[in-house]
Amino acid sequence: MEFSLSLNEDQLEIQKWVHDFAEKVIRPAAREWDEREETPWPIIQEAAKAGLYSFDFIANGYADKSGLTLALVNEEMAWGDAGITLAIFGSTLAVAGIMANGTPEQIAEWVPQCFGTADDIKLAAFGVSEPDAGSDVSSLRTRATYNEATDTWTLNGTKTWITNGGIADLHVIVASVDPDLGARGQASFIVPPNTPGLRQGQKFKKMGIRASHTAEVVLEDVKVPGSCLLGGKERLDERLARSRRGERSNNQAAMATFEASRPIVGAQAVGVARAAYEYALEYAKNRTQFSRAIIENQSIAFRFADMVTKIDAARLLCWRAAWMGANGVPFNHGEGSMAKLYAGETAVWVTEQAIQILGGYGYVRENYVEQWHRDSKIYTIFEGTSEIQRLIISRALSGVHIK
Repeated sequence: MEFSLSLNEDQLEIQKWVHDFAEKVIRPAAREWDEREETPWPIIQEAAKAGLYSFDFIANGYADKSGLTLALVNEEMAWGDAGITLAIFGSTLAVAGIMANGTPEQIAEWVPQCFGTADDIKLAAFGVSEPDAGSDVSSLRTRATYNEATDTWTLNGTKTWITNGGIADLHVIVASVDPDLGARGQASFIVPPNTPGLRQGQKFKKMGIRASHTAEVVLEDVKVPGSCLLGGKERLDERLARSRRGERSNNQAAMATFEASRPIVGAQAVGVARAAYEYALEYAKNRTQFSRAIIENQSIAFRFADMVTKIDAARLLCWRAAWMGANGVPFNHGEGSMAKLYAGETAVWVTEQAIQILGGYGYVRENYVEQWHRDSKIYTIFEGTSEIQRLIISRALSGVHIK
């Protein structure tokens, strides 16, 4: 499929529908749930009733070969509020993990269970990061051991910084099955609802995205059947054998998931940046100083020119990477990382400029920009810090293992 920037009629309709939901439901509730630092169950319920939080909606997004539907949906949602967006769409990271590593049968069985129904909402979580292994996923200490006699895997370890961690009905956990192989010796496992041995650890109080639940997940002798190994035992054994022979493996459990999700995360950052830009622009048109609107000052006007240029550039990077991911085009130059890197840093910069333009008004909680700036910072941290994105890009360009 050829890459096109033209949104079709269905995409334009979805964009408007999601924007209306963000404007009428999400943004009016943003400050309350930011203050409460709790999962906004009523808002998730509203999203489920509207059809936004559902298996069908996400499945249709993944089926879109332009790759743009999920990107524009996430931008519009984050325009409303990033924390509530992550509360609603946090399950999709687990979905991406299942889609990237699972068999067709596993995808059909488990992905619908990540959402449930409008009357019986379910959440899912994706667990990679650990207390001593954040960006360095090759150092995971969570172990999965196999009992051939019973065809069961036993998982032990602690995951941290997990969205929906502990409160999710279904967890996708990345664990090491062969520590000597580092990241190549890892696999992803489904931990079904109510599995004994999995519990929530510490819940974190965060600077931003406070409506999104983030916590530790503790696994103590968690036993799952062999059918919960994503991809199956035969595929895992073949991959491990290739790795032990020193052959290159392109299917690392955690990286396959992050490659698919980075353009979508970048699109959320674009939404945050756009919200701050639009809010500040409206303020600058109406705020008078020395008998004229402050946007008539060249220094302010040029700042807006830079803001909108960076936002558009970030969106284009995200759309390109989303299209590549949807069409199986390899990220040979780190295009997924480029999208997340630039979009995340743009969100931080734009929201800071918005605060500066509003002055004292931008520093107080009565206006949204203070929260948007706090929310923006996470996009330079989670799913790979900006430094890790630069490392991935530079390795892709040079072919050299840079330390």
